[in-house]
Amino acid sequence: MKLSSKSKPYMIPEYSLTGDLLSYLTCGLQYRYQNKGTLPPSMPVQLWFGEFIHGVMEEAYLEWESKKTEFPWDWKKDIRPIEDIIDRRLQVRGLYPPANHFFTINHPDSELTIDDLNEYDHKKLASARAEKAINVWGADLFPLMDSAEVLIKGLRDMPYTKNDKRSKYYGINGVIDVLSLVNIKDDNKIVRYLKENKEFNKLAEKYGDDEYEIIIDYKGMKRPPNDVKGSNNENWDYHERQILTYSWLRQKQEDKKPIAGIIFYLNELVPSIEDLKLIKDDIHYHLTDVGDSKEYEKDIELIENWQDDDEMPKLSEKFKIDRSIRIIPIDDDKINEALEKFDDVVEKIETSIIKEINGSKIQDAWSAEGEERTCSACDFKTFCKNNKNKTKDFTIP
Repeated sequence: MKLSSKSKPYMIPEYSLTGDLLSYLTCGLQYRYQNKGTLPPSMPVQLWFGEFIHGVMEEAYLEWESKKTEFPWDWKKDIRPIEDIIDRRLQVRGLYPPANHFFTINHPDSELTIDDLNEYDHKKLASARAEKAINVWGADLFPLMDSAEVLIKGLRDMPYTKNDKRSKYYGINGVIDVLSLVNIKDDNKIVRYLKENKEFNKLAEKYGDDEYEIIIDYKGMKRPPNDVKGSNNENWDYHERQILTYSWLRQKQEDKKPIAGIIFYLNELVPSIEDLKLIKDDIHYHLTDVGDSKEYEKDIELIENWQDDDEMPKLSEKFKIDRSIRIIPIDDDKINEALEKFDDVVEKIETSIIKEINGSKIQDAWSAEGEERTCSACDFKTFCKNNKNKTKDFTIP
């Protein structure tokens, strides 16, 4: 009796919009060590805050849905207990809050309680932003929310590579923070922002409905610089492509057709000193679509006259709120363009993986093209051949 041989295992590589695409675009070699080599960053401040603010907003929505608590919420009574829940979840995953960003009472040796918190601890950056995000947007956002943290997946043909392909297809996966069903006749702050967008209005007229699905994403960062004349920042473009790809995946999942995405840049509600320096540069060099007009004349004056050692200027709520929301209309041409960009990145990653499989050294197989600030914070800079801030002159295989 002749036994058939076992077929070779067939694997379809999966790539996420944030964990893979954005990480690779930051620096290919860093992506290899952190994502493929499972070497997490030693000081993941940005990672911690991003996870923290996403978790707080989701938990706040679930709390509102069950109790319908009226806004504004009290920080100590309503919001801080949510922050502690998220803090504990992150610590279980090995993500600990930076001391200058968040006051934790969840340390194993600590006997502190919420009652031990004072005004200074409340004003630590992460808590201040969480409170502001919930009280500025919660009353309008939570009633629109249909579902939170929606996992979406899809398949695409593997792009052409110079070397052999590992698979005919690759998978895209992502998590949509919020899916909202928006009725454009509602009296709602978010709806008003949507209706002020000319492209959104054109799409709404085209489809002729009153209710639409909207994709919403939170970003724990300031609004990226962008030139309305077309010379945009990579992050600005990437965030748009992220929403467009989410839309494509959503259409594959169900017979749904989102016509817009909304990104909330939550740092804008409570900017740090570093954020304000960057905002000042954006305004000075006319690299922003919000905050560079007579409408914000007083805020612009305050920012331009502000120096690093001064107290933070008291910017208007309108300026901060307008900068914290971005509307991204969705159409098929834009979706196809975004997917092609995703294919390009997957091709580069797959090419590097195959080079390494075929015997190339890691630093020969993967490109290291991070910006100077990326190199400064990188754990692998001591042996990276392309480190822009070299401190030692040696390499490892």
